[in-house]
Amino acid sequence: MLTYREVFRVPQFGPLFVTSALQAAASTTSGLALGVLVFTSTGSPLLSALSMFGASLAQLVGAALLMSAADRLPPRGALSGAALAFGIGTAVLALPGLPLPLVFAVVLGEGAVAAVMGGVRYGLLGEVLPEDAFLLGRSLLNMCAGTMQILGYAAGGVLITVLAPRGTLLVAAALYAAGATAAWFGLARRPPRATGRPSVGETWRTNALLWSSGPRRRVYLSLWLPNGLVVGCESLFVPYRPDRAGLLFACAALGMLAGDTVTGRFLPARWRGRLRTPLLLLLAVPYLLFALRPGLPWALLLATVASTGFSASLLLQERLMALTPATMTGQALGLHSSGMLAMQGVAAALAGALAQRIPTGGAIALMAAASVAVTLVLAPGLRRAGGPEGGETPAAPRAPAVG
Repeated sequence: MLTYREVFRVPQFGPLFVTSALQAAASTTSGLALGVLVFTSTGSPLLSALSMFGASLAQLVGAALLMSAADRLPPRGALSGAALAFGIGTAVLALPGLPLPLVFAVVLGEGAVAAVMGGVRYGLLGEVLPEDAFLLGRSLLNMCAGTMQILGYAAGGVLITVLAPRGTLLVAAALYAAGATAAWFGLARRPPRATGRPSVGETWRTNALLWSSGPRRRVYLSLWLPNGLVVGCESLFVPYRPDRAGLLFACAALGMLAGDTVTGRFLPARWRGRLRTPLLLLLAVPYLLFALRPGLPWALLLATVASTGFSASLLLQERLMALTPATMTGQALGLHSSGMLAMQGVAAALAGALAQRIPTGGAIALMAAASVAVTLVLAPGLRRAGGPEGGETPAAPRAPAVG
């Protein structure tokens, strides 16, 4: 079995890891600061949830219109340019007196760009690593995101107290700029994975081809829906405990980090297909207890335990890669990422609307119940998609990593 140390020895994985870490730290810190800023100024759980997760809604636009660029742009230039654009947009959000419609315009614009960049990043990961190391490399990036979320939410809570939300947004903008620098000077120049110019037509054709496969379609739905509904639960942490929201987010990130570590490094291959559905159920069940409005210590424990179930995504992504030809891996993973984030945005909006009408704890429990129900509906089809009996023609093998 490969080790994390061996993955870090692969050339170019280190700079990609650093770039991803800075991006995750910046997005976590800016999201918390913007959520607090909007909630403080409006008192609306819906607007607060949308400010933190509304960028995910724009992932639909990126997935539908722009995703062909994920395999047709030079990775280094695309990642560094996007990080710089995010930094500028975050600095704009820090401007005093910025009207709320302009705030959401910036948030949605960043989301559309992020949809394509997810495909670029994970497609590059497939190029950098050999095929048998992809799950471990993806696990490391997830662990990196989890660690940066823990640090980002913890530091973000402190920064908001010391610098106020707008000052914290400027810190996040600086982190984005550092990510752009790391990508430009750390990553090697690589040609695009596919030829031709990015276009809306090519995006639609490839998306249709990816979606036409029954096994792939079931994997996509399992990646998007249960996960997104649980993020709807998390989107209510600010109205649930405005004074300790950063701590709740940090504990959720800690649980995700623990789950990804165990699943990516220690879970035997023979168990992976069997644990997809149980992990998806674990992701939601603890949040059902929020109907009882638990105190802070219990809420922290429940959020930590539940988030270990996010590691189901690792197992589902591994299956998706096995079902996808090499020339479409960037767009396939980008479609997964953008669809998942879009569902998270929809769920955050739904959760915020529920919390406007019922107690926040009850809204969290209802979103969790919806996730459990969806997982149980998808489980039989996911089992059929999990092995050779799914009827899918195996994907062409990926080219070996270059340098």
